[in-house]
Amino acid sequence: MALKLGLNAKAYYGPAGSSATNEMTNIKNVTLNLEKGEADVTTRGANGWRLTVGTLKDGSVEFEAICDQDDPAFSAIQSAYFSDSLIALKFLDAEGGSGLDADFSVTKLTRNEPLEEAITASVTVKPSYSTRAPQWV
Repeated sequence: MALKLGLNAKAYYGPAGSSATNEMTNIKNVTLNLEKGEADVTTRGANGWRLTVGTLKDGSVEFEAICDQDDPAFSAIQSAYFSDSLIALKFLDAEGGSGLDADFSVTKLTRNEPLEEAITASVTVKPSYSTRAPQWV
């Protein structure tokens, strides 16, 4: 059985336009969302059933990070958000594993300030218009 634990997953960042190579160790609770648009291809021959095919893929990644201004990964994400620039990110299910590699736009950066925990940021990133297309590696 090829069970994988989230704590062994890897995330990387780097400059847009190239595959990310710098590991992000200050993140947790990563969620990779993948879905497709749909096209209705129902025909009279479908015997009363609606038929669908997948079209364009859509992806986003949500994660939490400790708000540590000395952490270069957090600073890079924060900088990409405030400067409206892209950042290369790669999210893998293990060292050398599989996952999404793309240039991302940071679309959400929410600061959380719980009384008894570290201040964190909830981050959402989505693949964006770039010189390289998103890819599943």
